[in-house]
Amino acid sequence: MAKEIERKFLVSGDAWRSLAKGTAYRQGYLNSAKERTVRIRTADAKAFLTIKGVTVGATRSEYEYEIPFDEGQAMLEALAEKPLIEKKRYKIPVGGLMWEVDEFLGDNAGLIVAEVELTSEGQTFDMPAWIGEEVTGDPRYYNANLIKNPFTRWS
Repeated sequence: MAKEIERKFLVSGDAWRSLAKGTAYRQGYLNSAKERTVRIRTADAKAFLTIKGVTVGATRSEYEYEIPFDEGQAMLEALAEKPLIEKKRYKIPVGGLMWEVDEFLGDNAGLIVAEVELTSEGQTFDMPAWIGEEVTGDPRYYNANLIKNPFTRWS
């Protein structure tokens, strides 16, 4: 079984912007229940089907499969819960790890989150200067929840 160990942080400032070129992502959920999520995602000219289990700490089961791009687009338009998640992702290497900075657009505009995947929950790592508050355990920041309660509607 594949495992994902990920920590999530808010981003502070703009120093990260010059470190990578962003890639446009669109994603939607066929199922966004916390016990299991089924996501369709497009990134550039590729599409993926991803199934994730419940998060315990910073760990969860994850299975991802590339699918034909046209089918991914069709599923996003016809089957996915709305609104879709639209964002630009910037991949920034720091200290031997790859940080993914997501700059959300559309209904989640204004939200910028950085994630780092680890090999264990106790793994230590260097924090870039542009990393702010940790939000790993805050369900408001889960992409599946940003569909139900978009960032632009937070008070």
